[in-house]
Amino acid sequence: MNSQEELALLQEIKKIAVKAREFGLDFYDTYFEICPADILHTVAAYGMPVRFGHWSFGKSFFKIKSKYDYNLNRIYELVINANPCHAFLLDSNSPVQNKAVIAHVFAHSDFFKNNYYFSHTSRQMPVSMAVHAERITGFADRYGAREVEIVLDAVLSIQEHINPHVFCQTKEGAHDCDQKDLLLCIAKYGHYLEEWQRELIMLVREEMLYFWPQLQTKILNEGWATYWHTRIMHTLPLDSAEAVEFAKLNANITMRSGPNLNPYLIGFKLLEHIAANFGEQQLFNVREAENDLSLVRNYLTPELLTELDLYVYQSIGHEWVVVSTDPKEVKKELLKMLVNCGFPTILVADLDYQSKGELYLRHRYEDAELDIPFLEKTLPRIYLLWGRGVHLETVVDNRPVVFSYDGKKNSRHFL
Repeated sequence: MNSQEELALLQEIKKIAVKAREFGLDFYDTYFEICPADILHTVAAYGMPVRFGHWSFGKSFFKIKSKYDYNLNRIYELVINANPCHAFLLDSNSPVQNKAVIAHVFAHSDFFKNNYYFSHTSRQMPVSMAVHAERITGFADRYGAREVEIVLDAVLSIQEHINPHVFCQTKEGAHDCDQKDLLLCIAKYGHYLEEWQRELIMLVREEMLYFWPQLQTKILNEGWATYWHTRIMHTLPLDSAEAVEFAKLNANITMRSGPNLNPYLIGFKLLEHIAANFGEQQLFNVREAENDLSLVRNYLTPELLTELDLYVYQSIGHEWVVVSTDPKEVKKELLKMLVNCGFPTILVADLDYQSKGELYLRHRYEDAELDIPFLEKTLPRIYLLWGRGVHLETVVDNRPVVFSYDGKKNSRHFL
């Protein structure tokens, strides 16, 4: 991009910012950076411009890159929740694509700033994650890269099992361990952890607390950004070719994606429904107070479900089969998918099971069985962190069962 193009882009950013504020959006100062696809893919894979290294991030990078190389998916933008907000634009975007993306970014920034579930989020997390990366690199230098990787593998295998409402440290005087916060319990009470290992667990937990609201609001957040970029773009002076290009872009963003849920489409349709039936002020009320679970529960009507062509399907033999199109059943299944951001709820039931210092976990079973092979791979990793036997109670084939790992082998017994 030459200097004239950069100047033109800067002018468009200013114009779109004015339009967004006229619509009532209230966003952080936002900095845009033009970058090639590989940089965008790296930030998307790691979740942040600078973060600690791990093989799983590299795996994500190559998955994203492969989809881009085969023209299966394209990331037009990426926005970082921070104050000021940071956004990355793909250098091959056309002027029209950049305009839509800029409007989309301002709406995301407004959402980050004003949605309740982000109210405890650190707005300086890009800096914090860079510091975390330095700390973890220091651990690798001191204790060995392989040793650090083993601990990271174990921690990342259970990183989703936190309580996002508990903001405390392992220091003396902190809150007691929360049943839902497996990472915090292990960091505080793991039998043989060294201090650097406890710190590493807490660093990962702190980063997961940052990402959790994004998981809670994927539909609403993307719907909000799509709704407002659509409104803003319709106010801009586009010629006929630009209008057609934007229409194609928007259709691609909000198209149905087969058996997969498209959060842009679902969120956009829900917000259109709210604006049409409850007024624009209710949009801002929803933006402030709701997450995906409450949004779907409160506003997804049978008519919208039919329009979105949502259905329940499951694997039967070697095929995926539609088992219900009934709106009540579809909504029920969708709500179940959104509970706890789609992750199973694992509760810490006993830190001293059978007075042996063993860890007893209980799966809150809600008609969805755990992935048994994944469970049996994860228990040894929890054992590595906890230092003594680990047990997990769940339900298989409608029977309660306890899976255990004693440091040597997995076992199970029905209750």
